[in-house]
Amino acid sequence: MRYDLVIFDNDGVLVDSEPISNRLLAAYLTELGHPTTYEDSIRDYMGSAMHRIHDLVRERTGQLLPEDFDDVFHTRVFAAFERELKAVVGVVDVLEKLVGEEVPYCVASSGSHERIRVGHRTTGLERFFEDGRIFSSQDVGRGKPAPDLFLYAAERMGVAPERCVVVEDSPLGVRAAVAAGMDVYGFTAMTPAAKLAGATRLFADMGELVDLLVSPGERGID
Repeated sequence: MRYDLVIFDNDGVLVDSEPISNRLLAAYLTELGHPTTYEDSIRDYMGSAMHRIHDLVRERTGQLLPEDFDDVFHTRVFAAFERELKAVVGVVDVLEKLVGEEVPYCVASSGSHERIRVGHRTTGLERFFEDGRIFSSQDVGRGKPAPDLFLYAAERMGVAPERCVVVEDSPLGVRAAVAAGMDVYGFTAMTPAAKLAGATRLFADMGELVDLLVSPGERGID
């Protein structure tokens, strides 16, 4: 294995939540008087922590979102997750391979711990992620594109940043991984490859990921 730690983003990489979340976010912002299309939400907020949504709305309109915005949004999202959410196709095979080879891995997500847990419970991925493998932007205060979350996850897992690889599907996440000094594999199933500039490698199907993780590359094989 080329790396000592594989750090997974959650939304869009482990669970197929981005279409659900961004559909609901666009609808809710529009409902509140901030017209937003699904495409706008993907472009502006995909991979973001909640504080970025508040910050961008305030910067663009001079208005604050309601105090209960996060609670209302998450209530809607979690209800939709229970009805619709699936694991990303092929990711169970990847996780089982890592477990079988005893390769350390974890998840580092802009989403809250509750959001991560709801998604994993709904999709059956919770068996792969005990508490010690779950890291959220809640733990560090600043979400992506700041590198804080990935650096925190690596520190807690006891691995140097340069020995980590991040699996990401958002431009913000790729920027955060690069800033953390980590390799990053960009998942292009939903995000155009051109928007993941800076990624070490790009892949479009989870079936490709195991080969990328174990194949020789710039670091060589241990």
